[in-house]
Amino acid sequence: MNTRWIRPVALTVAGLLVVAAVLQIIGLLPKFGTSTIDRSQPAVLQAMRDLSQYHAAAGDYQVVVDIEKDVAWVPSSIAGERTLFVAAGSIDAFVDFGKLGDGNIIVSEDRTSVELKLPPPQLAKPNLDNQRSYVFSQERGLLDTLGALVEPPQQQQFYVAAEQKISEAAQRSGLIERARNNTRAMLTGMMQALGYRVTFQETAPPE
Repeated sequence: MNTRWIRPVALTVAGLLVVAAVLQIIGLLPKFGTSTIDRSQPAVLQAMRDLSQYHAAAGDYQVVVDIEKDVAWVPSSIAGERTLFVAAGSIDAFVDFGKLGDGNIIVSEDRTSVELKLPPPQLAKPNLDNQRSYVFSQERGLLDTLGALVEPPQQQQFYVAAEQKISEAAQRSGLIERARNNTRAMLTGMMQALGYRVTFQETAPPE
């Protein structure tokens, strides 16, 4: 009987059992009052910049990202992964006043009215709330489960997908139009307080 394969298999099984035991111990440690020590260095200022954006509206969104990875011709119980990721975050709509020049503010000859040429509102980068964003469920095949013990899977892809979906939702939800109306209302109140009637014209969107 050929027994050369028995020793490597036994060592592999023993190694997996040790890893499983370590993971179980790690899961039980908080119950015995472990403490966390933060030895991080203080943040270092690298640059400062002036802001010229008027953030006129903000929306809060939640999305469930459902990503599945299949391996061709292999049962999902052996290889493959499906993850449900719940993401919560916000996104601002703003108008950039930084490029406004003399040609964007036209005052009438009788000094009673003013025409403002404003750029269209834009959407800022979504800001995900890490405390409310989490993996809701995850199903893995055997090979992916064993692989996760060696190298923890990256979750960046779920955050990127969530940001994209939140941006798409903001485009559809009327956030840009609300920012446009809020900006015009703010400028109208300011100009009327100075004694001007106000009209608006929107310039071409930024490239």
